[in-house]
Amino acid sequence: MPESIEISLVIPVYNEQELIEQLFERTTGALEKITPNFEIICVNDGSTDNTLELLLACHQKDNRFKVVELSRNFGHQAAYTAGLSYAKGNFTVMMDGDLQDPPEIIAEMYKKITTEELDVVFGSRTERKEGFLKRSLIKLFHKIFSRLSNINAPKNVGNFSIMNRSALNAFLKLGEKNRYLPGLRFFIGFKQGFIEYSRPDREVGDAKMNFTSLLTLALDAIYSFSKVPIKVCIIIGLLGIFFSVVGVVVVLVKKIMGEAITGWTSIMLSIFFIGSVQLLFLGILGEYIHRIFIETQNRPIFIVRKYHE
Repeated sequence: MPESIEISLVIPVYNEQELIEQLFERTTGALEKITPNFEIICVNDGSTDNTLELLLACHQKDNRFKVVELSRNFGHQAAYTAGLSYAKGNFTVMMDGDLQDPPEIIAEMYKKITTEELDVVFGSRTERKEGFLKRSLIKLFHKIFSRLSNINAPKNVGNFSIMNRSALNAFLKLGEKNRYLPGLRFFIGFKQGFIEYSRPDREVGDAKMNFTSLLTLALDAIYSFSKVPIKVCIIIGLLGIFFSVVGVVVVLVKKIMGEAITGWTSIMLSIFFIGSVQLLFLGILGEYIHRIFIETQNRPIFIVRKYHE
């Protein structure tokens, strides 16, 4: 009877042809030091370069290196979800494909989760080598997310983590389409721990998460885990009604007292301001409604073209 898989390593990749060979060597080398019973599940998220061909070549070298081929580009979070759904290991590791999360840290994470009887162990970055602007924006996002949501997610934690089968099964039950995986992992609870590590610079290739992608992910996180934007709309709306009533009373009193009402410019500016606020709040409400619409369509989070097992 074949031995069960101890560790599944899930890695989403998109246009990473320069890194595939190094990714194969470092991940297999790191896992071999822990156990021979492992699988590496690389999810090709609709790459347009030679990434898929290189992944399949690695699969031919070692059949423990498996490839999930998505039918198109579904995005980073969906690609992770696809890979996790195929994981068979007693423990499952999530790791980005750019090698900024060192595979060599997996041994420490595995040791901690097994010896301390934890359910999830996160990689916590002691330092980041990104540019000042990106670091500042990420730090700002974490502050906003922590204040607006009911999820207490540490600011230096990303996707790099290991979880046991119970935690993974609970995670896979979460079915929302717009996903923020770090938040979802904290949402499921369980006993959690952390391993600190230094995140190096990207050695080759360009970062696939640009400003627009990061902004979209940040908004997904806030909309998925917070109702504060709706509360803000209600509070400001009530304040607007209150001050409008006060303004009407003031105007009526002045009218009764025979005072002239002037200020055409101020009236127009007030109308413009109120209209802009209304449009902003309609946009926020529309975003929530759109997300409800997407959920009710019941479309799959990802579509697999082929699984190379």
